[in-house]
Amino acid sequence: MISPLVGVLAVQGDVREHVRALEEAGARAIGVRRPEEISQLDGLVLPGGESTTIDKLLRTFDLQQPLRERIADGLPVYGSCAGMILLADQVKDGRPDQQTLGGLDVTVRRNAFGRQVDSFETDLEMTGIEGGPVHAVFIRAPWVEAIGPDVRVLATVPDGPAAGRVVAVQQGALLATSFHPEVTGDHRIHRYFVTQTLRT
Repeated sequence: MISPLVGVLAVQGDVREHVRALEEAGARAIGVRRPEEISQLDGLVLPGGESTTIDKLLRTFDLQQPLRERIADGLPVYGSCAGMILLADQVKDGRPDQQTLGGLDVTVRRNAFGRQVDSFETDLEMTGIEGGPVHAVFIRAPWVEAIGPDVRVLATVPDGPAAGRVVAVQQGALLATSFHPEVTGDHRIHRYFVTQTLRT
C-alpha cells in the first residue's frame, strides 16, 4: 500500500513538528506553499500559529480559494489550534477582516483560554484515540462554543475553570483540536488522521 501524501500548510506556524509526526504516523509529508501542490494531496494539516497572519498569507499566495475547493470536495483536513480557527465557519473575537477556509460547522472563540502566559497542559480522554489519555498542550488556544448537528465532540477539558469546554471535534473528513499534539511526541492523533485519509 502506498502511504498517503499529507501536506502541512507551510506559510507560518509549527510546520516541522507536524511533518515529523505525520511521517512517524506512516504518511509521506510535505510542506505546502504553492497552489499547484494542493491538487496532489490525500490530506492536509493546518498547523498552529497566528490565525490572522495565516489568513492573510493564504490570500497573498493565492492559496485560499483552491483550499476551499478541496475542502468542499472532501479533502481530509486536520487543524490544530490556529488550524481549528481556519476550519471554523464562524469565529468570535477575530479581526473584522478575518476570513476562514470554513467547512467545519462550529463557532470558535480565538484566544479563549487567555494570553501566552495562560498556556497550560492537561490530560484528556479523546474519543477514537486508544491507549489512554492524550496529553494536551494549550498555547493561546481557541475553544468551540457552538457545534452544528453533524459535528462530533471528541474531547472536553476535564477540570479547572474551563471544565467542559469543547477542544476536539470532527465532522466527516475534518478534524480539529484546540491543542498541539505535535509538540508532545505522542503521534496517536496524527495516526488517527492518517487513517482518515485512507478512507476517502
